[in-house]
Amino acid sequence: MEPAWRQQGKGRGRSQESQGERSRPPQKEREGPGASVRSKFDEIRKSNQAAAQRLVESRVSSSSSDEEDDEDEEVKVDHKDGKRGKILASTFTTYTDQTGGDATGLVRTGQYVSDLFQSGALTCLICIGSVKRTQAVWSCSSCFSLFHLPCIQKWARDSAFLVSSVTDEDFGQKQHPWPCPKCRAEYPPSATPNRYMCYCGKQQDPPADPWLAPHSCGSVCQKQLKPTCGHTCLLLCHPGPCPPCPKMVSVSCLCGRAKPLPRRCSNKAWSCQQTCSKLLPCKQHNCTQLCHTECRPCPRVSIQRCVCGREQAERSCSSPQWNCQQVCGSLLSCGNHTCEVLCHDGVCPPCPRSVSRSCPCSKTKSSLPCTEEVLPCGDTCDRRLSCGKHTCSMRCHRGSCETCRHEVEKECRCGKYRKFMPCHKEYLCDSKCPKTRSCQRHQCRRKCCPGNCPPCDQSCGRTLGCRNHKCPSGCHQGSCYPCPEAVEVTCSCGTTVLSVPCGRERSTRPPRCKETCRHPPSCHHPSRETHRCHPGPCPPCRLPCLLPLPRCSHTCPPPCHDQVLVKSQQVGGVQLAGPWEQPSEPAFVQKALPCPPCQVPIPTAVPCHRRGRFSCQRPCGRPLTCGNHDCSRECHLVTDGNKCKVCEEGCSKPRPPGCPHPCSRPCHPGNCPTCSQMIRQRCHCKISLLYVECTKLTSADEQTKVELSSCNNQCPKELSCGHRCKQVCHPGVCEEKCQQKVKLRCPCKRIKKEFLCSLSNQCVVQCVDACRDQQRKVSQVHKQTHTCTVTECEELEAFEKRQQRGGRRSKKRGRREEEVDEEARRAGRWWRRCAGFVLVPLGGALLSAAAYYLLTAA
Repeated sequence: MEPAWRQQGKGRGRSQESQGERSRPPQKEREGPGASVRSKFDEIRKSNQAAAQRLVESRVSSSSSDEEDDEDEEVKVDHKDGKRGKILASTFTTYTDQTGGDATGLVRTGQYVSDLFQSGALTCLICIGSVKRTQAVWSCSSCFSLFHLPCIQKWARDSAFLVSSVTDEDFGQKQHPWPCPKCRAEYPPSATPNRYMCYCGKQQDPPADPWLAPHSCGSVCQKQLKPTCGHTCLLLCHPGPCPPCPKMVSVSCLCGRAKPLPRRCSNKAWSCQQTCSKLLPCKQHNCTQLCHTECRPCPRVSIQRCVCGREQAERSCSSPQWNCQQVCGSLLSCGNHTCEVLCHDGVCPPCPRSVSRSCPCSKTKSSLPCTEEVLPCGDTCDRRLSCGKHTCSMRCHRGSCETCRHEVEKECRCGKYRKFMPCHKEYLCDSKCPKTRSCQRHQCRRKCCPGNCPPCDQSCGRTLGCRNHKCPSGCHQGSCYPCPEAVEVTCSCGTTVLSVPCGRERSTRPPRCKETCRHPPSCHHPSRETHRCHPGPCPPCRLPCLLPLPRCSHTCPPPCHDQVLVKSQQVGGVQLAGPWEQPSEPAFVQKALPCPPCQVPIPTAVPCHRRGRFSCQRPCGRPLTCGNHDCSRECHLVTDGNKCKVCEEGCSKPRPPGCPHPCSRPCHPGNCPTCSQMIRQRCHCKISLLYVECTKLTSADEQTKVELSSCNNQCPKELSCGHRCKQVCHPGVCEEKCQQKVKLRCPCKRIKKEFLCSLSNQCVVQCVDACRDQQRKVSQVHKQTHTCTVTECEELEAFEKRQQRGGRRSKKRGRREEEVDEEARRAGRWWRRCAGFVLVPLGGALLSAAAYYLLTAA
């Protein structure tokens, strides 16, 4: 039910059409200004009372409408579920056909597809906004979460920037991977999405189809299943992981002994429950496990020798080779030294002193036997020191060289100061870097900074968009990433829980709960009417009051009135100065109303002299002046000063067929006036907008309606032949009888005739005898072209040109054109002769002069 201020023709909210009726003042208003003001005040007061009464009635009846709305919502939900079920069934058809209707493997994938149809179920974790079916998205191949395409592109750029600023010395030179915002799966920079693709990657920018899953192309997925089995996914293009392979294959058991059996490809591994009995790698024992793929290491223990064979120990059969940690001690090939390598197998290495040796500085080499020691050569060491710039100045010596102590002029790291100091020491000045770090909030303040200031090591600490937590990341530039926490939104009873990103719990409606409302009753009844769990206050109680009435043996029959909305009275009766002043109390407050007086009639004895007219407390029921409604006042005596009330309802009489406009007058007797409003509609050709009177359109017959809906212009549609329709703007399909004339020629293009376009497919122009004679002459001329002279060739070309211009020439211009052609041929022959006599000698003279000039110049 609409609020009182929006209802037309009621109280103060009358429509504009009734302004004419209201503008006429009654007879009492003409008497004087005081009477007119008082009558207006009474009229406004009555309209306010009527509006308040209607509002109270609407609040009382709102509970019944709530249940109807719930039922309507359930019907809508069922309708949506039916449509959603059809889409899910069409998506899973090829899979369930392979499994005989078994959909147990579709639980996880079905949940992803079902979430697409629930508004608000899919949220972009970057911008914390709902993912709509018309927006470009990107799906993670690891956790299958959906993100807006612009959001994931910005995320990839920012992630690479932050990692490069922290770990890359040459900022921005290396290619760092970026992680998924949810599962942190890393992607290379080349995998940054730049196009909106469907889930299976076959179609770019998939259109929004109401009978397909959002962001799906509708074709078969055909992705390689995981684990790889050689088969592809059978579902239509879908979000989430592909279900396990449903195909049947013939496979043997794990050990390969049993005969192959038909199994599901996704569950093809099976055991025959027989002992393996394969020889283990230790070559001593057999496998005692049941049927399996690969045998485990031998679990038994045996006595085994070490590699050199000196010691024996009890060891596991899975590691038969082991070392005893004793020095070999065997005599080397030199015959003077023993092997110093720990327990090993094979031949001992050669003596390390038998090869050519050198002094400690490697300048002098000697071939002394392995029994003699090589002495220092006495020369300067000259080995490069650790600084990499100077050499050792000591004599040839054993061991490492000393630290470089050369005095050099060094520049500090920031480049501001220079100083003489030992080469091995680093020079750092005490000046602090005044530059701002990458966060653009704090200074570097590092001593002797070379300019590559490190990222800010302080915590950001700014309040996130959720207004509940602070940013835990390091101090950074730009806006913070959304809060990663999740908050649970519960229904009123706490049974149904909905998980939403932190910050959206203020704008998220509580989830729909199917449990019964548990709020205690707020009236005198012991329990409420049974209704579902809901947010906000419970609807008003509609049970009968049934309280015992005072001084009476009856009970109160009206509905419960312990909490009724009643218009509040301003304190002290203070009136508001205007619309800018707010009332100090709410407009309506809940208040317990007393039970009405008992309306049960009882027989009473009245003295004869007191008997007279009395009220039966029932509605009056007299017809009003409008002739459509009855008086709803309590039974009353009609006098000149106490008449039935004036009807304030709007006109509710049925309109003529096809008229969508309501009657502009208030409730009135007799027929409604004709509708004078205009109807806007398109013409038959859908090009022009026409405005037609509603009365003319509703009272016209079918032929007149067609004429009124025509723009009287030529129809813009094209016929199948390619010509434009010649009829005036008309409904339906154009007639295919084209009356335009077209020209048809014979095969030799000599004869031309005109026909109607509709008959052109049935008409053919045939060549006559003259055409055949002319073709014969042309063919004879073509045969003699290889023996003709220059003059004959020109005449033949002229003849062909005449044929191309249309064959016959007019009698008036025939001879004249022949004379002109003959003169042109004569002039052409004369010019060619002149060119032969003049241009050839002149060209030879020029070539001779050019050759003479080149020879003399050389």
